[in-house]
Formats: sequence, C-alpha cells, structure tokens
Amino acid sequence: MRPDWHTYFMRIADAVATRSTCLRRKVGAVLVRDRRILSTGYNGVPVHCEHCTESTCIRNLYNVPSGENHELCRGVHAEQNAIIQAATYGVAIHNAEIYVTTQPCVICAKMLINSGIARIYCSESYADPLSLTLLKEARIAITTVSPAGEP
Repeated sequence: MRPDWHTYFMRIADAVATRSTCLRRKVGAVLVRDRRILSTGYNGVPVHCEHCTESTCIRNLYNVPSGENHELCRGVHAEQNAIIQAATYGVAIHNAEIYVTTQPCVICAKMLINSGIARIYCSESYADPLSLTLLKEARIAITTVSPAGEP
C-alpha cells in the first residue's frame, strides 16, 4: 500500500536518524517544501571531530538530564544539521516544513523560527516546554505524527 505524505516523510526521518552518532538519542530531520525534500540532518558531532564514546560523552559524564543544558554536548542536533546542509548548498528553506523524529529543543525551535519554517511534524515529545511556548508565540504549528506517519 502506498504511504501518505506524512508517513513517507516521517519514515525518511526515521531512516536519517540511523546515521546518528549520539549515544543517548538518535534523531533525524527532513526539510520539505511542496512535497520535495530540501535537506536532511541527523544528530552527531561536527565534521572531522571524533564521535562520542561512553567515556567522552559530556552529557553522560556530568549526568545532564534530557532537555537541560543543551550547550553541554559535543553534538549538533538533527534540525541544526538540516538547516546547515541547506545553507551549505544554497537551498532556501523559508516556508518549508520539517519532519523530525523528536520535538525540537528550545535552541532548535529558535533556529527553525528564524529560518522561516512554516510547520513542524514530530513523532516523539521532548521535555522542553519553552520550545513549545516559543513556537506557539511565533505561530508555528507543531503536529505530533505517529511513528508510522499518521497525524
């Protein structure tokens, strides 16, 4: 059976997440406009940097709870990498939608707002209420989509 668009793009986000190098959470993101993929991103350390290990993961070493102190991490978030990839290749993302496997954190929410993202679809919530507050204030709808893709 042919998947609907939400299922299609969320499955791609799930596949992108498999490239993640993060020990704690694997996240994938797909930027889409007019049903066309603009860029993708997954979470992991910057290019040319060594991947985290059990002994080098800053968040594990300092027992940083999920949703807190985002700056205490060597990794770049999936949404950030999708935005960076688009910028690197000169792809405009204004008015695009993003499919992401986990609700954006506040840092990613601010980047998505300033990038002109029109709508966010995610399959998993995240403990960051400020993110949702800012997205609501910026009038960017965030829709939870089941992992299979249905809203």
